[in-house]
Amino acid sequence: MIGIAIHGAAGRMGQRLVALGSQDEDVQLTAAIESDSHPLIGQDAGVIAGVGEIGISFSPDWDSDTQAVIDFSVPAGAEAITRACLERRTPLVIATTGLSDDQKALIEQAAEEIPIVWAPSMSTMVNLTMKLATTAAEVLKDYPGGTDVEILERHHRFKEDSPSGTALRFGNLISEAMGLTSAVHGREGQTGARPRNELAYHAIRTGDNPGEHTIVFGVLGETIELTVKASNRDCYALGAISAAKFVALQQPGLYNMYDVLGL
Repeated sequence: MIGIAIHGAAGRMGQRLVALGSQDEDVQLTAAIESDSHPLIGQDAGVIAGVGEIGISFSPDWDSDTQAVIDFSVPAGAEAITRACLERRTPLVIATTGLSDDQKALIEQAAEEIPIVWAPSMSTMVNLTMKLATTAAEVLKDYPGGTDVEILERHHRFKEDSPSGTALRFGNLISEAMGLTSAVHGREGQTGARPRNELAYHAIRTGDNPGEHTIVFGVLGETIELTVKASNRDCYALGAISAAKFVALQQPGLYNMYDVLGL
């Protein structure tokens, strides 16, 4: 059994991690971490997550039984928990997006001393679609007449970063495979003909959509669309729990969901 602490446990994703983690026979929840000024400090995390009392209260700290921490918070929170895990030599899973360059550099430096799984999406289906998109990009990179690539993503109205970290990861993988050197974010006005080396992102924010990505590969006469949709947040939570089970057993280093899933 792996002892796992949830950082950002009172948030939307944190609550699902508490709920699902408390029901996983291979997991022992050791802490529900929140800021010491959070109004839920001291309350049972299972009650707030809708699964009844689990004996774990929201707290700013975690105990020595913790073998891995899952971070689903905000960029400043991800930075703080990375520093704390580095100090305590605790393995870490980072699922927070919207990180600054300095925060990303901190994670890379910390991974020299502790094992870290860092991925923009914890979903099995999303990571499988990334693999498929990379294969498509490699096949289509020299297609006669050129291949156009557009990435459309939809998320709930509360999401603060745009495009999503997942969309950017799709774009990076495809650009590397196809040698694309330019990226645009939406289009407006007289933009002219589409450049051959361009990749475009389109971000939609609506309602309570937990996440949807469509990758369009277009050539003259044909189109391939790869679409992955989440109907709730459980796919991300379950993936993060799998990542925590994985990272708890690893040596220091920087890992991603391809490593967790064996892709």
